[in-house]
Amino acid sequence: MSPPSRRLQTKPVITCLKTFLISYSLIFWFTGVILLAVGVWGKVSLEAYLSLASKESTNAPYVLIGTGAIIVIFGLFGCFATCRGSPWMLKLYAMFLTLVFLAELVAGVSGFIFRHEIKAKMGTAFQDAVKYYNGTDRISDVVDSIQRTLHCCGVKNYTDWNNTAYFQNKGIPASCCKDKCTEESLQDLDKVGDIVYTTGCFALVTGVMEANLGIIAGISFGIAFFQLIGIFLACCLSRYITNNQYEMV
Repeated sequence: MSPPSRRLQTKPVITCLKTFLISYSLIFWFTGVILLAVGVWGKVSLEAYLSLASKESTNAPYVLIGTGAIIVIFGLFGCFATCRGSPWMLKLYAMFLTLVFLAELVAGVSGFIFRHEIKAKMGTAFQDAVKYYNGTDRISDVVDSIQRTLHCCGVKNYTDWNNTAYFQNKGIPASCCKDKCTEESLQDLDKVGDIVYTTGCFALVTGVMEANLGIIAGISFGIAFFQLIGIFLACCLSRYITNNQYEMV
């Protein structure tokens, strides 16, 4: 049992650590809310671009949403553990922060290392989407959405459609039109240059992806390194409480 004088000296330190850790946990909880928001935003804004790389809908936004939800829960747990003054709860909280930090770090580094492979895969996927476009399936809807939203046409330019089966039957898709187009005008490649977007979509798609994924990566890395503060505070508080047999009444 520690002498009363020593306990009186360490009590302000523990109180100070608790104040900092509660403040941190509240901020950590708020970052979880941010990740939730980013995940929902990514689902709404980037789904069309991400789904090009896979035949099924991408799970990336759901990963962010799930991570954000877990952080919200453990942020509240961190506040409870700090107020309770429980060493084992604080150690569990620090362990969770460490796992999340490592997971986000690995995901961020992997995304940076394989960014060129991702870009190449996007290029191949978009070329296949244009080649096998039929105007009715989900991938065709994605192509139409991209062409309308980014005001572009084809992979490199509108002439890419000349080599597709769809062009032989119906011409260039109406989603390439700057304004209203007739079906007959879309079948004449020599005249269609004046009524459709002439810029290719691939460069614009990758530009949008890189810009938005850069924002997501920056937020994720910021949150990851912010967790080191929480790990340090939780471990320090747990050690002080254990060494001094300090308990909240």
